[in-house]
Amino acid sequence: MSLRYALLGLLADRPASGYDLLQRFKGSLANVWPATQSQIYTELSKLADAELIAVSDEGPRGRKEYTLTDTGRADLRHWLTDTKPKRVVRNEVLLRVFFLGVIPPAQAREYLSDIEAGSAEGLAALAEVKAATDWGDDDLSTYGRMALGWGERFYVMNQQWARWAREQLPPVER
Repeated sequence: MSLRYALLGLLADRPASGYDLLQRFKGSLANVWPATQSQIYTELSKLADAELIAVSDEGPRGRKEYTLTDTGRADLRHWLTDTKPKRVVRNEVLLRVFFLGVIPPAQAREYLSDIEAGSAEGLAALAEVKAATDWGDDDLSTYGRMALGWGERFYVMNQQWARWAREQLPPVER
């Protein structure tokens, strides 16, 4: 369901083709809500059928540019203000931490090191997005920077936590 609102939110900023939306997803939302090309195009068809978006221009090779309709903007506003986000209560990474005692401490240490390394990779990916984005004073840039800041802090926290958790493990036997 949130892919729907991600697309409506991007179209609230400005009209775009499916390809444009895919590129904007890759450059901004992929770290928050990843989506494939087929998912995006399928959802655009659903949004058009529901009259939440409209084709505002057509170009060569079947290129369509979509615009948010008034109904779509109202639906986006309703989602933003009248519904509460679903709490994510499942975290497979932490579920595995609960059971790390089943494996030797060296493997547990490796698992936690992988979390730290993955967080470093995520942080590096966000740094690339930050550097490659043409930040402006528009709403999408302002709130996009906020979302990016959350991601940066999330990855830093995970790195710090993984280091701390490794220190809690029994010493490596020699």
